[in-house]
Amino acid sequence: RGRHDLTARAYRVSPASNRIGLRTEGPALERAREGELPSEGMVLGAVQVPPDGRPVVFLADHPTTGGYPVIAVVHPPDLPAAAQAPPGTPVRFVPVGRH
Repeated sequence: RGRHDLTARAYRVSPASNRIGLRTEGPALERAREGELPSEGMVLGAVQVPPDGRPVVFLADHPTTGGYPVIAVVHPPDLPAAAQAPPGTPVRFVPVGRH
């Protein structure tokens, strides 16, 4: 359900965004489980859902591990635009096929 909700909702870039991650403002995603999960490796572009339910896209200085659910990965060619987006920029997550 989280992936469906992610693609059905509109978000904006939060002023709290930085080189670690593009933080979003908008409707919170419902998490199936509260708290942290076992740490796992993170990749550039991973979309993680922290406890507040607002997706975070990991950018250039992202951590190497994380303990919140990852529900998607941003298509690599779209990451430069995401990294440069100023606060308030509308953000939509659109599913794409596997390559």
